[in-house]
Amino acid sequence: MSEKTRVVFLPNEELCPEGAVVEVEPGTTVLDAALSEGIEIEHACEKSCACTTCHVIVREGFDSLGESDELEDDMLDKAWGLEPESRLGCQAVVGNEELVVEVPRYTINQVSEKH
Repeated sequence: MSEKTRVVFLPNEELCPEGAVVEVEPGTTVLDAALSEGIEIEHACEKSCACTTCHVIVREGFDSLGESDELEDDMLDKAWGLEPESRLGCQAVVGNEELVVEVPRYTINQVSEKH
């Protein structure tokens, strides 16, 4: 059995007021880690890297993630509150190093897409 990796989600007023810690298999996306814990990060494009609603900021462990590709970078350019450690949750794949993730308070969506 492989070692699981901890993903710490910082408190978010709407999605997880207390924050959360989830342990996932390496190779899981940050978005899927959040959804598995009941943290309903928006994902309007159904995880196809065609929107920015799953934008997250990786506060710790960013360098352990694989490189973003050109498509993800182009999408991130449209994200609200972009930071150097920003990634799309559907594209950021958990490795073997613990991550600390912040879910921004706002997305560019005016209306939440409930899934």
